[in-house]
Amino acid sequence: MNFAQQPKPGAGKAIGLGMAIAFHVLLGYALLTGLAAKVVDVIKRPIETKVIEEIKKQPPPPEIALPPPPKLELPPPPFIPPPEVQIAVPPPQQAVISATPTPPPATTEITPAPPVAATPSKPSLVAIGVACPKMVAPKMPAKAAAEEISGAVTARITVRAGKVAAVEIIKSQPRGVFDAAVRAAVMQYQCQSTSDQDVQAVQEFAFKNAE
Repeated sequence: MNFAQQPKPGAGKAIGLGMAIAFHVLLGYALLTGLAAKVVDVIKRPIETKVIEEIKKQPPPPEIALPPPPKLELPPPPFIPPPEVQIAVPPPQQAVISATPTPPPATTEITPAPPVAATPSKPSLVAIGVACPKMVAPKMPAKAAAEEISGAVTARITVRAGKVAAVEIIKSQPRGVFDAAVRAAVMQYQCQSTSDQDVQAVQEFAFKNAE
């Protein structure tokens, strides 16, 4: 084994101690030569401090108000006189006088009044058997027979030139049930006329249901 390269115990401490001694020796030398005094003077000098003022922004320049533009007033238009209008006056017209002929007087035409028509005389009233010898009995209406309705009808019969001209219902009970049957039967009468005038007859009809 090679023990020559291994450090001896305590060699590191000796080196450190030697370096400390050398530092103290140099420090003492410096104090003796006055180097340390210069160092102390440098340290004791006052430290100059300067206050740097903040740079203030300059205010903007004031706005310059421009004067308003001058108003341009247009000169008034030149006066132009209106043209003279000459109106021609027409010559006076001469009045024309015309003679209007006088119309002849109107003649009044007299129209004779129409003859008054003779008022027809009232038909004479006769018995129905005399005016119409052949008569037809009215039939019982089917509705009245089915419902067993009884009633009576009074009629005025006008005879003209041997024929029945009109049938007027004077009284009907019940109303409207037997009227059509009476008219249908009377229009079949065979009548006779002794004159040119109309004759009238009143006849009663009775309708009864068989019990």
